[in-house]
Amino acid sequence: MVFLSELLGAEVVDVGQRRAGRVRDVTVTPIEPYPLVTGIVTSRRQALVVPWSEVRTFAAREVALRVPREEVSPLPANPDDIWLARDVLDKQVIDTDGRRVVRVNDLQLVESGGRMLLVAADIGMRGLLRRLGLEVVGKRVARLVGRDLPIVLVSWDAVQSLSDRSQDAVRLRISAQRIGKLHPADIADIVEELSAKQRSAIFESLTDEVAADTLEEMEPEEQVSVIEHMDSERASEILEEMPPDEVADILADLPEARAHEILGLMEKDEADDVRELLAFPEDTAGGMMTTEYVAVSVGLTAQECIDALRVLEPEAESIYYVYVVDEEEHLRGVLSLRDLIVANPNTPITEFMRREIVSVPLEASAEEVAAVLTKYNLLAVPAVDDEGRLRGIVTVDDALDRVLPEGVKRRLPRVR
Repeated sequence: MVFLSELLGAEVVDVGQRRAGRVRDVTVTPIEPYPLVTGIVTSRRQALVVPWSEVRTFAAREVALRVPREEVSPLPANPDDIWLARDVLDKQVIDTDGRRVVRVNDLQLVESGGRMLLVAADIGMRGLLRRLGLEVVGKRVARLVGRDLPIVLVSWDAVQSLSDRSQDAVRLRISAQRIGKLHPADIADIVEELSAKQRSAIFESLTDEVAADTLEEMEPEEQVSVIEHMDSERASEILEEMPPDEVADILADLPEARAHEILGLMEKDEADDVRELLAFPEDTAGGMMTTEYVAVSVGLTAQECIDALRVLEPEAESIYYVYVVDEEEHLRGVLSLRDLIVANPNTPITEFMRREIVSVPLEASAEEVAAVLTKYNLLAVPAVDDEGRLRGIVTVDDALDRVLPEGVKRRLPRVR
């Protein structure tokens, strides 16, 4: 086992112990699960690489070759290889096991079966001290104060393999299967620490559903940034998987031409719902509401209502209440799922629905909506027009998002 920092600057000697240069960098080819060391760079300017097959032994400050220096045959660097010091050290990588973005302070190399492999990234203080030549001093100081100075390693198979390079960070080819298993909130935490280019790479690896859930977990300004740097077709596919009120909030902050383009690529029903919401002022019940709610006809029996719900297959998050409407969508009552389940199947729902309905007008302010939700301890409140027709519902998290201070609402749990 050896660390990259111990190889950098090491003297290269031939089979007769004659000096043949110094290690300026180490190259690897990005294979799964651990990148394979392909050579040592002895001249950065000429980009010449001595193949690792010509290395006989290596130690902390010396690399011994198998051949005399006259027979050393440096080759032009492979453009597909990664230079570890140039391209990886001090760069950000994603630790998918730890669900975080970390900085590489050093790299651990291990010989296995005659090959040298990159197996881990050192992300701790000890790795940084090792590069500065202060590791021994750091360990002594740590002991004096009664503390340890651990080596903090992230296995490279958790980091995934390197693909291409960017100016500000190493962008990783994240396995869609691997990162897709993380909770969307964890993915959101990761991508919020990355550049716009890196975020795009992550979202490209996600399914539409996971990408939509991840976007919902992000802050509004970050949501807009992600969509701004995304292809319009891909953006429309992701937004179709989100609640229309969330989509309306994002598109309202985009340039009008871009928002219009994305809306034009969305399915007609989803686009129409979003356009309806965009017509209302942002901080009113109409602007905050979602059109994803469950409504059934006033003329149904309990069993017919249950059958209708089976056909609708509503998302679990949207079925807190079952609203009862007439043929013209006037709100006539509300059902609790408990009452619906225990009722005799042939009982008309009008016999056990609640007729005293708490609702808010479309023009109600965010403060007024939040006050109603709080007073009546509701998870959602219906928003109705001047004629009493049900137009949408405002969930408690959306109302609180508009009235609470930024620091308080940052991590409020969502109810949809």
